[in-house]
Amino acid sequence: MTRWTAEQVAKVAPDPSSLAAARRLASPGPWSDTGSTDQLVWGKCQGSGSKPYQVTVDLAGPAFKCSCPSRKFPCKHALALIMLWVDGAGTVASVETAADFAQAWAEQRAGTAARAAARTKAPPDPAAQAKRREERLSLMDAGIVDFSTWLGDLVRGGTAAARHQPCSWWDGTAARLVDAQLPGLAEQVRAMSSDVIARDDWADHLLATVGRWWTATRAWTARDRLSADEVGDLRAYLGWSFATDEIRSGDAVDDTWLVLGAHRSDNGRLQQQRTWLWGETTHEIVQVLDFAATGQALAVPQVVGAVLQATMARYPGTTVRRALFASDPVAIDTRRGLPAGGTVDDAWARAAEARAANPWAGRVPVILDSVWVTPGSPSYVVDGTGGSVSLSADTAVWDLLATSGGRPVDVFGELERGRLRILSFVGAKELVAL
Repeated sequence: MTRWTAEQVAKVAPDPSSLAAARRLASPGPWSDTGSTDQLVWGKCQGSGSKPYQVTVDLAGPAFKCSCPSRKFPCKHALALIMLWVDGAGTVASVETAADFAQAWAEQRAGTAARAAARTKAPPDPAAQAKRREERLSLMDAGIVDFSTWLGDLVRGGTAAARHQPCSWWDGTAARLVDAQLPGLAEQVRAMSSDVIARDDWADHLLATVGRWWTATRAWTARDRLSADEVGDLRAYLGWSFATDEIRSGDAVDDTWLVLGAHRSDNGRLQQQRTWLWGETTHEIVQVLDFAATGQALAVPQVVGAVLQATMARYPGTTVRRALFASDPVAIDTRRGLPAGGTVDDAWARAAEARAANPWAGRVPVILDSVWVTPGSPSYVVDGTGGSVSLSADTAVWDLLATSGGRPVDVFGELERGRLRILSFVGAKELVAL
């Protein structure tokens, strides 16, 4: 396996306190019996008890195992072990054979994966598949009808009344949408219960979102008249996912891909990691999505600025398309700059085009050339023509200013809800993740 970077270690930490604790342990003193192979890293860390903790990391997963009682995942011992391995100073030597405890855990994982693969490879029963699909469609149809009725009641009551509804009013609707296998809509309804209280522009936000919800209900009832890509956009919005094998065997393209940026979010139940890539031949920007339950480890992110050779399988959709790696990506280079971008007006035009094709496109990737960042509440980016866009509250503005020295920079980010979230920018020598 390619040796990780310190940035990748930080990305898999469950929280800042675990990362800080791991850094204090990332020295040879408490460690013994360390080693690594192409896939595994292991060692024993002396804790407060008489027996040291046995720690193993499967780099390919990544997956982590530690005999300590911590409920955090990965724990500080696993993080510290990876830090020692990343350091490359010889504390974690490369050997041919893993330690017994590490090998036993790896074999157990391999056996579990093999049994799961065997179940997956069992030939599906077409009749059973068709029955399950019809059952789901029936549930979704009923859920859409119920949601349409709820939307009508909301509009008749007025948006001002909706703002004063208790959380249980929103949560009850979200629960019915989950039962109807419409989790995408359910999550949006839950989020709206806090948005109408927290946002200054809550009225405009609620009205625009209700419009998209209503459009989705009408599109669902007319789905037989939509193209495959339009149905793909709608399915993504409603939360009906595609089987991975179905995507891998579909629309795939081999290209050289630049990792533009990545972002992680956690809503308390589910973590999401978005990684944006730009194809040097296709000039298309796609996003790779990874998910994990809160407290579990997300996939190790690709390094921003890395150039990868890979085949990407693209999900059905008209614009802002999701993709997955149909082949293992091979890092072949790093790139110091971004593809050609444009002005703020160009970014708004791109967002308008994307949403004209896909009215449910929540965020649109954009590249801006030579913009200044002005801190404030909110902060802004301003281009050479005077065009500006406010920055999202989670953009690390001061980190960007400290690194750029206040000079104009090329940036990559996501336009979402009228604001820009900067994910990377071109520093003095390289593409810098923010």
